[in-house]
Amino acid sequence: MNPILQVENLTKSFGDLVLFRDISFGMAEGQRTGLIAKNGSGKTTLLNILSGKEGYDRGKITFRRDLRVAYLEQDPHYPEELSVLEACFHHGNSTVDLIREYERCMETEGHPGLDDLLTRMDHEKAWEYEQKAKQILSQLKIRDYNQQVKHLSGGQLKRVALANTLIVEPDLLILDEPTNHLDLDMTEWLEEYLRRTNVALLMVTHDRYFLDRVCSDILEIDNRTVYSYKGNYSYYLEKRQERIEAKTAEIERANNLYRTELEWMRRMPQARGHKARYREEAFYELEKVAKQRFNEADVSLDVKASYIGNKIFEADHLYKSFGNLKILDDFSYIFARYEKMGIVGNNGTGKSTFIKILMGLQQPDSGTLDIGETVRFGYYSQEGLQFDEQMKVIDVVQDIAEVIELGNGKRLTASQFLQHFLFTPETQHSYVYKLSGGERRRLYLCTVLMRNPNFLVLDEPTNDLDIVTLQVLEEYLRNFKGCVIVVSHDRYFMDKVVDHLMVFNGGGDIRDFPGNYTRYREWKELKAHHEKEQEKAAHSKEQEAKTTKVRLNDKRRLSFKERRELEQLEQDIAALETEKKNIEEALCSGTLSVDELTAKSKRLPQLSDEIDEKTMRWLELSEIEGA
Repeated sequence: MNPILQVENLTKSFGDLVLFRDISFGMAEGQRTGLIAKNGSGKTTLLNILSGKEGYDRGKITFRRDLRVAYLEQDPHYPEELSVLEACFHHGNSTVDLIREYERCMETEGHPGLDDLLTRMDHEKAWEYEQKAKQILSQLKIRDYNQQVKHLSGGQLKRVALANTLIVEPDLLILDEPTNHLDLDMTEWLEEYLRRTNVALLMVTHDRYFLDRVCSDILEIDNRTVYSYKGNYSYYLEKRQERIEAKTAEIERANNLYRTELEWMRRMPQARGHKARYREEAFYELEKVAKQRFNEADVSLDVKASYIGNKIFEADHLYKSFGNLKILDDFSYIFARYEKMGIVGNNGTGKSTFIKILMGLQQPDSGTLDIGETVRFGYYSQEGLQFDEQMKVIDVVQDIAEVIELGNGKRLTASQFLQHFLFTPETQHSYVYKLSGGERRRLYLCTVLMRNPNFLVLDEPTNDLDIVTLQVLEEYLRNFKGCVIVVSHDRYFMDKVVDHLMVFNGGGDIRDFPGNYTRYREWKELKAHHEKEQEKAAHSKEQEAKTTKVRLNDKRRLSFKERRELEQLEQDIAALETEKKNIEEALCSGTLSVDELTAKSKRLPQLSDEIDEKTMRWLELSEIEGA
C-alpha cells in the first residue's frame, strides 16, 4: 500500500504536562486506524495537530502531495444564521474554495482563467457538490436544507458536520468521536458506509463495536508513547494484554537486579575505574526501568448502595405530547427491584423526556407516577456538567463526602475513589479548567456515584468517556446493588450492563424487549427479512393473477383510444430521451451557473422516472397489439 502520512518523533506538551514524546507512526491508502488512549492523553490534540488546527513542540509530519484531508471535530460549530445547506459550504475545503473561485471568475469581466477553472471543476467533480451534499444529508435524515443551524439539536448538528466531511470524498478522513449524539440507526449506517469506502481513516471513538467492525489497525497512546497493533479492537485487547504482561515481567526482573546493583553503588562511593563507571551508567538506566509504573484501573469497585424497598416506581396511564408529537401514549409500567433497563430509540422519540418525567423535571399531560419512599436517585444528565472552574478536582469530590462507605466496615477516601476512576494524585490536585472534556465527564460521573444512590438514571453516560473508563463503569454497574436505567447509543455498553430494553419507536409506541441490544438487533433483522419475504410472496401472487387474467382474454385488441395513446407514447418517449441527453451534455460542459446546475440536476431524475413510466405503459400496450 502507498504511504499517505508519516509522523516522526512528534512531541507535544502544555507547560509541564507532556502529552506524548517522540511518537512516530504512518498511514497508507485505505488503512482504517482507530486511536485509543485514556482521557487527557492527547487524542483530540493529536487530531488537531494533524489537521493543522494546532501546533506542536517538535517532530515532522509529512503528507503525500495533493492529499485531500477532511476532519470531523468532536464539537463542530457554525455561525447560527447559516442554513443547513450553507453550512456544507461554510468550512473551507478544496472543492468549496474552487466553486467560489469559479463564481468570482464568472462575475469578472472577460472571465480570466476560465479554461483552467473548468478543467479543475471537472477533475474535482465540483458541479455535483450541492447534489452530493443533499444526498448525504438525506441519508443522515436531514431533509430540511433551509433550516437554520441555531435550530438544530446536538445530534443534527453533528450529522451536518459529518455530511460536510463525507461530501468531499477525501483521501484521508479524520473523525473525532463520530458516533457521539448519533442514534443507533445512524451509527450503523455510518459503520456500513465506512466499511464500503476505500478512504483512509484515522478515528477516535469509544464505540467498541464500531472499532471492531470498521478498523483494521489500532494506535494506542499510553504513558506518552504510541503503540501500533495490526488488527481490529478484539486483536488489540489480546495483544495489549500480552504487552502489559511482558512489560510487568521486565519491570519485575529489573527490580530484582536493581536491588543488587543498589547495594553495590552504596558500597563503592570512592572514585571508580572505567569498568565501574560503565556499571554506574548501566545502573541509572536500570533504575529508569525499575521505577516504571502502569496506571491500570482497579475495576473491582463495590460501593454500597443505600437500602431500597420493594416498591420502586409505578407509571399508570401516562400521556405526554408536544403539539402533534406523541411521546407517551397510555404508558403503564411497574419497575422491579434491582432491575437494569436500557432505553433505545432514534433521536426525537422521547427517551430523554421520559427520563425527565421520571425525575420530576417535567410533568406528564395526564396519568400518575408513584415513586417508592426509599428510592434515592443518582441522575447523570447531558445538562448536569457544570463545575466551578477554579476548584481543584479533589475539592469538588470532598465537598460531597470525605469518605465513601463500601459496606462490611470498609470505606474509601475521596482521593482513593477518584483513583478508581483513573484520576492520578497529580490530576486530583489540578484545577477543573485544565481537564479535558472526557475528564470532566468522568469527574461528573464520580459526583453522581459517590452520593450512595440506590437508583441510577444515566442519560448518555458514554459520550466522551474513554474506553478504560467505560470498562470501570460497566464493572461498577454490573455489581451495583440497586436499580439502573441507561439511555445510550453505545451498543457494547448496553450489552454489558442491561437485562432488557425499552424500545422507543416514536409516536408513543414503546415496546419492552426481553434481552440485550445484540439480541434485539438480531430479532429486528429476522423480522425485516420475514416481512420482505411476505411482501415478495404477495407481489408474486399479484403478478400471477394479472398474468392469468391476460391469458384468459386471448382475443383482446387495442381500442382506437389505446392505439392513439400508443402512438403518442412513442413521440413522448423520444422527446424525453432527447431532453435527457441535452441535460447530460450540459452538465458535463462546465458552462452552467450554479442555479442552472441545480435546476438541471433536479430535472434529470424526474426525466428518468417519466421515461420509465411511459416505457412500461408502451410495453403493456405493445404486447396487446402484438397478441
